[in-house]
Amino acid sequence: MAENVKGSKLPMEGKRNILITSALPYVNNVPHLGNIIGCVLSADVFARYCRLRGYNAIYICGTDEYGTATETKAMEENCSPKEICDKYHAIHKEVYNWFNISFDEFGRTSCPQQTEMSASPGITVKLCIGDRLIISSNLELSIYTCKEKTADNNLFLTSAKVKSLKQWSIDVFVVLSYVLYCDSCERFLADRLVEGTCPTQGCKYDSARGDQCEKCGKLLNPTELKNPRCKVCEKPPRIRDTDHLFLELPLLKDRLEKYISEMSVVGGWSQNAIQTTNSWLREGLRSRCITRDLKWGVSVPHEKYSDKVFYVWFDAPIGYVSITSCYTRDWEKWWKNPENVELYQFMGKDNVPFHTVSDTLFTWPDLQAKLNSELLNNLGNFIHRVLSFIAKPAGRGYDSVIPSIPDDVSGESHIQTKIFADKVVAYIDQYIEAMEKVKLKQGLKTAMSISSEGNAYLQEAEFWRLYKENRPLCSLVMKTAVGIVYLLACLLEPFIPSFTREVFKQLNLPAVTHVSLCQDKGDIDRVKRPWDIISAGHKIGTPEPLFRELKDEEVEFYRKKFAGSQADRTVRAEAEAENVAGQLKKTKLSIIGKEEISLNP
Repeated sequence: MAENVKGSKLPMEGKRNILITSALPYVNNVPHLGNIIGCVLSADVFARYCRLRGYNAIYICGTDEYGTATETKAMEENCSPKEICDKYHAIHKEVYNWFNISFDEFGRTSCPQQTEMSASPGITVKLCIGDRLIISSNLELSIYTCKEKTADNNLFLTSAKVKSLKQWSIDVFVVLSYVLYCDSCERFLADRLVEGTCPTQGCKYDSARGDQCEKCGKLLNPTELKNPRCKVCEKPPRIRDTDHLFLELPLLKDRLEKYISEMSVVGGWSQNAIQTTNSWLREGLRSRCITRDLKWGVSVPHEKYSDKVFYVWFDAPIGYVSITSCYTRDWEKWWKNPENVELYQFMGKDNVPFHTVSDTLFTWPDLQAKLNSELLNNLGNFIHRVLSFIAKPAGRGYDSVIPSIPDDVSGESHIQTKIFADKVVAYIDQYIEAMEKVKLKQGLKTAMSISSEGNAYLQEAEFWRLYKENRPLCSLVMKTAVGIVYLLACLLEPFIPSFTREVFKQLNLPAVTHVSLCQDKGDIDRVKRPWDIISAGHKIGTPEPLFRELKDEEVEFYRKKFAGSQADRTVRAEAEAENVAGQLKKTKLSIIGKEEISLNP
């Protein structure tokens, strides 16, 4: 197990201890925007919020590295699965660093701890999907335990139990399975090494995978495909028999239906999640194979099946635990301490049967509208109006110094300022309530409402007129407004941390020590008197615009640049590179003092 890293956190008595994870991104390709928006970003927002409130929180994630997709990618790139994982893990880490994702540990499921802990018991669970809390229950899982069992029909050779505190148990049994075998490659073909025509009526997609059709979403077994072909050599495989371990999921149907009907209400699941989950239940649960004929993965801990590995969806969830053990050798204090630790897990929407998710929609026009109207015209406008006015030289502003408020002027007695402050307090309460329930979009919307109220406050106060006619009252208005600037920087740190750093730079305050919304430090009480948040006499930095307009032509450029799949973009980039190279060959280069030289040999 890992040694405790200097600065690694452990649960503390008397504190709210929160363990946050997000779905482990698969490592066989470059991460795309959907990977980040779907779960990583939501988890990071919540983790930052927890730190903002002073909770003892850690955020754990890592790359999911086992499975067929990795072996397939390794074949494509003519290297080993480990080399593929090393390459793409580094790329993932670089991308998430660029997006400023604040993992406490970003690890890998191929670490030795993953195999070591594959039979460990588990956890107290609060499960969040997207930005919705969907499960809050005590659940203790044992990933896999094995013992001998025989039966007359010789099918039930091995039994394993997956148990919970509620005594939900599932038999794991051995079935003589008919699977596809490629004579050309001399190997059994795991699900993702097979493609063919989807057998679902009305679909007929001719590139369905052996585990699922990406067009209609139907879960499949490789032998169900019509006209199957080996993904490596493109030749048709044949059916052969081999033993595989299966989970007897139908035994859970009644209990699962009851559990989902209760928890979908408690957790506020989206209609998409409820409808999709119920449709799978109506169709009937099927026994699920949990082993694969692969070399790259966690080996089944039984001598009879040592040539097989666990299906990645079966063993990968323990990756959250094993990666935590890389963060601290005292990982059990996080994972086996349900009385003192809350676990929040954020899952993506890419596989509904395995995740059961909320939905996320991204459009370029929506991005443009939000940037230009909400960030530029609302938030950026408010902050720049306040700071630029304070920064104006004496006679036109306050020469960059926060003004003092005379004794005969008070925010409590000035009706307009008191009403504004009361609204802000109400919004703070709503913000905290939303964020505590992991309603992140609602929390963001509430924070932005404070900015809108700030703009209205400035407009109604007419501070530019007060500066000439009633300087003491103008000082109150501007000191209140700059306090709101500080507050917005704190509230929005979980969502746009780079914005917060820039605002604190312009306020000439160290963000590390000032970004806080902690009850214990009295931060919430200070909000009630925003005119007292920043001390009189403090000198601010240099105000600069925080956002710029995103123009139509830029949106169109990005839309074309990032359209289609990653493979499509790669093809376009290669074609563009060839085009540029071709044009260079025809280009004539003029050099001063020399004759004209052609680049075409």
